[in-house]
Amino acid sequence: MQEFILDLIQKDLVVLVRGNHEDLALEFVENASKYMTPTLMLTHHYRNGTVDSMLALTGTSLTEAYNDPLAFAKKCKQTPFFTQIVPKTVDFYETENYVFLHGWMPCGKDYQSVKNGEFTPEENWRTANPDSWEIARWVNGMQAWAQGFREPKKTVVCGHVRASYGHAVIEGRGAERGETADYTPFYGYGIVAIDGCAVRSKKINCIVIED
Repeated sequence: MQEFILDLIQKDLVVLVRGNHEDLALEFVENASKYMTPTLMLTHHYRNGTVDSMLALTGTSLTEAYNDPLAFAKKCKQTPFFTQIVPKTVDFYETENYVFLHGWMPCGKDYQSVKNGEFTPEENWRTANPDSWEIARWVNGMQAWAQGFREPKKTVVCGHVRASYGHAVIEGRGAERGETADYTPFYGYGIVAIDGCAVRSKKINCIVIED
């Protein structure tokens, strides 16, 4: 995947919208010594795949990383993911009729309020500070959209939360997980949620937008 993205960057054929997993990777590597302890497997970084991703990108075994976390962190920072891909990421990408982003537009004062579905949109979200965007990448865009937090005259294309949430909770059709879950894109007036929950569905949603 790294090589695939690098090829697209070289050909100028891709826009990389930053997500919460890029943030997680950076935070993990900056604090590798703190996480490489006997409780590693209990951490969010281990459970969500951040550790496995960094091990794969560096060709490092878990034992090697555990024995020398500083050397492991240095190798991580030297990967193309850190040196070429992450620097190319943007908070959002906007066209005439669409806004592409990861979670939603900045609309939460902290992570807990976002988790609780308590949204307070920023009027000038396009110029929001990095901390606001980092929180925004954790927002359930379908939930914020359902509460009326939208961008006038634009359709926001988002990811982060599985599209089955929109079908199950907003449309009342199927379940979020399990046999009746529908992971196909969720469409509404002003939103397209495309996270296909590949870890469960084994599929990735791809849509074509002409704008």
